Amino acid sequence: MSAIHEDGVRLRTTSTLGARATLRRGVQISPQLLDGIVLTVVLAVLAAVGRVVVPIAVQLTVDTAILAPGGPVAGRVVQLTAVAAVGLVLAGAASALVNIRLFRSSEAGLAELRTRAFRHVHDLSALTQNTERRGSLVSRVTSDVDTISLFVQWGGIMLLVSVLQITVATVLMAVYSWQLTVLVWAAFLPLMIVLRPAQRRVSVAYGTVRERVGAMLGAISESVVGAETIRAYGVSERTQRRIDRAVRATRDAMVAAQVRVAVVFSSGVLVANTVLALVVVAGTLLGIDGSMTTGRLLAFLFLVQLFTGPVQLATEILNELQNAIAGWRRVIGVIDTRAEVTDLPDAVDSPRGPAHVELRGVSFAYPGGPRVLHGVDLDLPARAKVAVVGATGSGKTTLAKLVTRLADPSEGAVLLDGTDLRRVSLASLRRRVVLVPQEGFLFEGTVAQNVAYGARATWSADDDAARDAAVLGAFAELGLADWVAELPGGIGADVGQRGERLSAGERQLVALARAHLADADYLVLDEATSAVDPATEVRIARALDELTAGRGTLTIAHRLSTAEAADLVVVVDAGHVVQVGPHRRLLAEDGPYAAMHAAWLAQTR
Repeated sequence: MSAIHEDGVRLRTTSTLGARATLRRGVQISPQLLDGIVLTVVLAVLAAVGRVVVPIAVQLTVDTAILAPGGPVAGRVVQLTAVAAVGLVLAGAASALVNIRLFRSSEAGLAELRTRAFRHVHDLSALTQNTERRGSLVSRVTSDVDTISLFVQWGGIMLLVSVLQITVATVLMAVYSWQLTVLVWAAFLPLMIVLRPAQRRVSVAYGTVRERVGAMLGAISESVVGAETIRAYGVSERTQRRIDRAVRATRDAMVAAQVRVAVVFSSGVLVANTVLALVVVAGTLLGIDGSMTTGRLLAFLFLVQLFTGPVQLATEILNELQNAIAGWRRVIGVIDTRAEVTDLPDAVDSPRGPAHVELRGVSFAYPGGPRVLHGVDLDLPARAKVAVVGATGSGKTTLAKLVTRLADPSEGAVLLDGTDLRRVSLASLRRRVVLVPQEGFLFEGTVAQNVAYGARATWSADDDAARDAAVLGAFAELGLADWVAELPGGIGADVGQRGERLSAGERQLVALARAHLADADYLVLDEATSAVDPATEVRIARALDELTAGRGTLTIAHRLSTAEAADLVVVVDAGHVVQVGPHRRLLAEDGPYAAMHAAWLAQTR
């Protein structure tokens, strides 16, 4: 783990584990990969043994039937051919079962890997997530796992069968001629010794490939999401050049990796052909010497093909293996990144009821940056409406993140009803304290589905009628029944991707209904009325009054009319709380708030 600051953790670019350790860690995360492995190995052994049926049949047919002392024996040829055919059918069936079993176990294991990686991404704080571009982060759970899938389902099968095939072929070659067996291994040993450092270089190359692919997907996804802004500012060519650079970098990394693999593959082919030629020459000499029959020599040549085939294929398997390990390391890098906002072992549930929030000596710094809050002490009474005001960058949003525990303070503590938030279970905290962000994010689906998304549901998952009744009730209680009825389809209206079919103000109304249905004890609101029309602004204001009635609220106020209506105003300046008190008292003090209020009045006239 690479900590970039005492108060934050960077998402790990990749794991630093070696190849074997990566495979062990991968199996530890996805134990389903080894489900039924004993039976699978037994079947693989049968499949490998079945592949030597042909060489044995050739040797016996030539030596005991075609070149028999009394002349060719046709019946013997037919008999041996039939036995060989049965052996090949059984070996083929065993091979098919190996494939099926490995596919099933690998899919189960990779599903577990995707699930754990996705879950851990959500466990990481927004600060940690933001250390990597969203597209690149998504690629770890998608394309990186796909590279693992390709190896496990193809390369894993071939690797297992190939190792067994080389073993069986070696044993049978030794039975036919130990001299030629030593010759074969003597020719291949140097190649196998060279393969290890080559494997490390290929591993580094494919690690670079996975990073480049992640960066490319990040650049592309960012450009797709920001397409409207790109068109509006006429920067399509500049954006295209950035995408082109990412694509070229990915291409270059892939070519470099493939070149290294090609060199190793060519070496394997050269050695294999050389070995075949040497066996033909040496076997002929042994035959002339009377040490080897014609049938044995032919069988040995078949066995050499069975031996060299997997060795040559090993370079291609090496290609997929290193690509998979590089992807595995990136996924493991996510899973092994420490989630800094987590439940402590002794975390307790916080009982429902009016929420009293305190900040004691709270300081905070974002990862890699200076402190943005300094020694903040605040007492926010239960059911009080608190407005936080200050210039952009003063620390208002950071206060909201700390109160909702989207981040933990670098120093000091945030308390809920006298209990440090770090000792409150996240599940109970999320039930009691809800954040309504400035830009209400909507998921693809209907208005009803989005409003019910955060509800403490008391209806069954498939009871749409009960859900819709609760959603309509939420809109009615917020005074928004007439507005939602005007939507085409009402609460069944499709909001589109990211809520694009609704205006910014309408998305905020849906977000407020979602927060109301969540039924929290304390609300943290990031005020968002700057981009809405007057009618929608009035609706939002009325909905907020209903939403906050009887609840404690902390509102990041961008307009001072919100502060005027608050029970308590907190003035933040450069990370310091410089004033706290009711609106009227702060005006009378002739301090920063009074100056801010006067400037605001001048702008509104």
